Amino acid sequence: MTEKTATPGATVRPHRVVDESGRVLLQGVGKQYATRRGPVDAVADVDLEVAPGEFVAVVGASGCGKSTLLRILAGFERHTAGVVEVGGRPVRRPGPERGVVFQDYGLFPWLTVAENVRYGPRQRRMSRTAAKRRAAEYIEIVGLTRFADRYPGELSGGMQQRVAIARVLANDPAVLLMDEPFGALDALTRTSMQHELRRLHVETGATVLLVTHSIEEAVYLADRVVVMAGGASHGVPGHVKEVVPVTLAGERDVNAPDFNAVERQIAALVHAGVGAG
Repeated sequence: MTEKTATPGATVRPHRVVDESGRVLLQGVGKQYATRRGPVDAVADVDLEVAPGEFVAVVGASGCGKSTLLRILAGFERHTAGVVEVGGRPVRRPGPERGVVFQDYGLFPWLTVAENVRYGPRQRRMSRTAAKRRAAEYIEIVGLTRFADRYPGELSGGMQQRVAIARVLANDPAVLLMDEPFGALDALTRTSMQHELRRLHVETGATVLLVTHSIEEAVYLADRVVVMAGGASHGVPGHVKEVVPVTLAGERDVNAPDFNAVERQIAALVHAGVGAG
């Protein structure tokens, strides 16, 4: 893979002053499911604090609880133990301060790009004029102004994912939760979307939590990488094995020795955690 560089000509337009609304706190978090054979602990004793504006990636083997934690933070599932807070407030249900981007885009196929992006602001009772203006801003940010009147089915997978991200950002979330958002994309489109995400993170100032199976993607994007291990299929609850800071200076080059060293460190932790926890 070649060196990844910033999108040429990208305009950085800071949108939010980073404040405490983007702080994420998990203390002793657990999730237990009831089954016919008795209770199963999907995750247990998870402690993690994410600073406002920080980019954190979560990696680990399948079944270790990465997506479960993300759904708990999104408010789609309730934790059964511990404390979950965003911006100092307990998370009990979904909320507009937390935007979620999935792998399958989740766009409304009967709405145009512009209508999809302004759907959230309109649901929050923003005026039609203001919602159009905000949608246009984020559609421009993701580079799809020329496609604002197209329908999702007329766009490529990468373009649809840009729409999905723009739709979430139009709600001005303090925290952006992303569950394998680029997993279905081809390699070139995925690389392009990683560039876009780095740029959007700078522009919006949002806190980002990204679940990914790609260690390279995690090291390229994140300030810290959370390595999870265990999971019900391994006989122990999913838990945080280690948090690895990514202190690479300047533009990150996936071929550079320092980049590869961090990648190997995290890969060793992931592989050591499979089965053993």
